[in-house]
Amino acid sequence: MKPLTRTIANQPSWIMRTKEIELAVTQLGGHMAPVTFYRNTSRPVRPYYVNPWHGEREQPTEPVLKSLRGDFFCMPFGSPDEFTKRFPATHGDPACEKWSLAGMEKRGDVTTLVLRMKGRRIRGSYTKCLMLVDGQQVVYDQNVMEGFSGSFPIGHHATLAMPDRNETVLIATSPIRVGMTNPVDTGDPADGRYQAVATGRRFASLSRVPLVWSSPSHGDCSSLPTRRGFTDIIGVVQKHSELPAWTAATYISEGFLWFSLKDASVLPMMMMWIANCGRHVHPWNGRERCLGLEDIRAFFTAGAIGSARPNAMSRMGIPTAMKFVPCCPVAVNYIQGVIKTPAGFGRVKTAQFAPEKVTFISESGKKATAAVRHEFLATGEL
Repeated sequence: MKPLTRTIANQPSWIMRTKEIELAVTQLGGHMAPVTFYRNTSRPVRPYYVNPWHGEREQPTEPVLKSLRGDFFCMPFGSPDEFTKRFPATHGDPACEKWSLAGMEKRGDVTTLVLRMKGRRIRGSYTKCLMLVDGQQVVYDQNVMEGFSGSFPIGHHATLAMPDRNETVLIATSPIRVGMTNPVDTGDPADGRYQAVATGRRFASLSRVPLVWSSPSHGDCSSLPTRRGFTDIIGVVQKHSELPAWTAATYISEGFLWFSLKDASVLPMMMMWIANCGRHVHPWNGRERCLGLEDIRAFFTAGAIGSARPNAMSRMGIPTAMKFVPCCPVAVNYIQGVIKTPAGFGRVKTAQFAPEKVTFISESGKKATAAVRHEFLATGEL
């Protein structure tokens, strides 16, 4: 069984399908998008961002930006640093290099696409498995790393498209242990980059995040998009429990919510990249309107050294890098999905888990349920 191949937004991609979902993943960097949920309905849903420069003659030189779209796995997560000077590429090999097709198969109600890559700059190998289950609007993602030695930041880089209307995407998460704004400045007007969120500040709620101004001193990062002309990075560490940690983005005008599920002991931070036309350097050119909801084990974008050495998060007992030994493979299991919501659903307040399903309950008391084998996060099995 072989996947279809198609060039989408300038990138050769593999295609996998069920009756419910069509999923594309780029050969370069393994970026997962576009993904069409509810594909055989009158209102299909495509939640992920695809970069706007894909058809332009002048392409970016930074490898990760050539494919930039949807979700992709990163190791080492973050910006280049002293460790990676021999490879000055953001987010590491899995996000930047070419994957090889290992195969696609269907067993029972599960369709699995398997990709592989040898590490080019750090010795080891990667295996990516993308899985779809018949009857579900869910993508299961497993990344296995073998043969590596050392401590490295890792993470998923889910990137959603943002509508033009302000405050029409409502963000909620499972309980937060601590929130923090990016520890380094990402804005420099002299270089055409602007940020609104203050640097290196803690917060307790996404609805009240410290800003660079004295008035207003705080802003809402839970109702987006807002603050056009600025691009910001913040993070929340979610509390670990026996149940999956979750993030939900309700698109109130489009009538759906996107969600992710994870094991917070593996990926403790959800980093938000709130990009609202705040970068005027090439290739952004002041036109990026997207939202990264990135589940990571890293100290923001500090890179391999900054995340592995002691930092403000690790001093609180929050792991910011994964330790690898050559003899022990490490698997990271992750889930993303979409649910159509009833009218007036609004922001998610809480999530209830039952065997093979999750129900999101909104602040208005309305419910949206997805069939999902969330046990996969612990077992890696479907």
